[in-house]
Amino acid sequence: MSILHQKRSPKIFSLEETEKPQLFREVFPYTSISRTDFDDVLMVPRPAEPMFITDTTFRDGQQARPPYTVKQIARMFDLLHKLGGKSGLIRASEFFMYSPKDRKAIEVCRARGYRFPRVTGWIRANRDDLKLARDMEFDEVGMLTSVSDYHIFLKLGKTRRQALEDYVALAAQALEWGIVPRCHFEDITRADIHGFCLPLAQRLMELSRQSAMPVKIRLCDTMGYGVPYHGAALPRSVQRIVRAFTDDAGVPGEWLEWHGHNDFHKVLVNGVTAWLHGCSAVNGTLLGFGERTGNTPLEALVIEYISLTGDDGAADTTVINEIAEYFEKELDYRIPANYPFAGQDFNATSAGVHVDGLAKNEEIYNIFDTKTLLGRPVPIIITDKSGRAGVAYWINTALKLPEERHVSKKHPAVGEIYARIMKAYEDGRSTSFSNKEMNALVQRYMPELFVTEFEQIKRLAGELAAHLLVRLSQEPALLHAGKDACACLDQFVRSYPFIQYIYLTDTRGKLQCATITDPAYREKYEALPLGYDFSNREWFQVPMKTGDLHIMDVYQSQFTRQLIITVSCAVTDAQDAIVGVIGADIQLEQLLRRAQALKEEVHGPEADEE
Repeated sequence: MSILHQKRSPKIFSLEETEKPQLFREVFPYTSISRTDFDDVLMVPRPAEPMFITDTTFRDGQQARPPYTVKQIARMFDLLHKLGGKSGLIRASEFFMYSPKDRKAIEVCRARGYRFPRVTGWIRANRDDLKLARDMEFDEVGMLTSVSDYHIFLKLGKTRRQALEDYVALAAQALEWGIVPRCHFEDITRADIHGFCLPLAQRLMELSRQSAMPVKIRLCDTMGYGVPYHGAALPRSVQRIVRAFTDDAGVPGEWLEWHGHNDFHKVLVNGVTAWLHGCSAVNGTLLGFGERTGNTPLEALVIEYISLTGDDGAADTTVINEIAEYFEKELDYRIPANYPFAGQDFNATSAGVHVDGLAKNEEIYNIFDTKTLLGRPVPIIITDKSGRAGVAYWINTALKLPEERHVSKKHPAVGEIYARIMKAYEDGRSTSFSNKEMNALVQRYMPELFVTEFEQIKRLAGELAAHLLVRLSQEPALLHAGKDACACLDQFVRSYPFIQYIYLTDTRGKLQCATITDPAYREKYEALPLGYDFSNREWFQVPMKTGDLHIMDVYQSQFTRQLIITVSCAVTDAQDAIVGVIGADIQLEQLLRRAQALKEEVHGPEADEE
């Protein structure tokens, strides 16, 4: 075996043209699982200097879920800055730029004025897309640069020579227009590294020397074929790919970026391997969202960076919890309970000996101080070994009780709950108590710790408002009061008859249009004609001041004498300027009758499952 550890002088690589595509069938048989080939060449780690993270949440991350709104993108961009942008650990974030919404999101994020993450673009490899990037005044843009013969021959229908010259020409044009090209070497782990990729890289480096501008290269493991194993051969070896570019082709490590996919469960270790062998940037997304199995989880890269460098100040790790809460509450995404760092039970244990150990000292079984570093205390899953102390610990942590409301293991109700648990095990139970079961026990013996029924109803109404009313407020018809706006409200209440009254005002609080669900009350509502002044009402004033959703307390309607909750939110235009307020009075009785169906609409059919 040979040990490669010295930086070599760059070689000159010539394009190897071929009539037939090189598909590496011995490695990628297609009808069988792909093979890992070894050639006994070992690579000694040589960590990149510097190491940093780049983000593609708003590009690749949107290819596996419903598109984000401009407001959502702006909020997540803020969270990226808060997480690691202040230190420069998270250097850049890339965006689509094709739709009006994409361009608005770019405008809003640029207006933040953050140094990091920088706003960069992504384009297809054609001149029209590059013109768009120029017109939008991008100083750096990623360009899709497909490098495997699977793509060159089978997708593009080109020869290697044609593909290479087209890529070089587009990069040269970008440099001429003052744009740093970031060439995305798509499908590099199935590409001919020495016969195509390195000759292309060297041509790009020559352009860089001529222009005195960087030409960056993203190494894209598009199908997740990369492997981190010592001795693995090209084209799948991550370390061999990185070192081929740095040592053989002379590409500066700071201009290299690794972009992985998780098809074979190697996305994080491959990214870290790239770091350790000289690639400065690793590309990721929040919670690993990305096409198919996803990209490298950005929050995992943050933790791994701190682990490798010891630089605790590089990121505010508590923001990971903020990100998790935002995805669950605002985006209605359920993070798996055992998802590392962000799942609600990622640091929980159900083993009896573990529970006993945690109750004595959490450091015994907790990976680190998760409460301090992530804002997530250690949860306990109850068994017959938990003891009264374990029950008290579960109540305090699971219900997130403030310290002044913590219950002691000596609390009589804790004793009653513990007795019920032990009776179940005496009767033959062999499984741990689920969170749902524990909630039921605590609610039975300590009801004072839970919110009232009205508060639960209000919370449900708030969830519905967030999903229904906010969606309605985004209808273009509401931007201009008239027949279309009224028709829009009429259509809405037909789908949701538990809404007693829905109404739209202008920015002065003047009623523009309204719909009454039950005609029996029409005469009473005639006391509120068009133009009626609602400017002194809470439901109008709060959204006008905050731009956010507002939920009022339960009260009795003066028109129907029914118990109702009023929800309201601002109506905004394409520039996020408030143009009016929409409000809805929701009948609680009708809401309760449809409670389960509405929960399923908001959360899915498994809304009540733990």
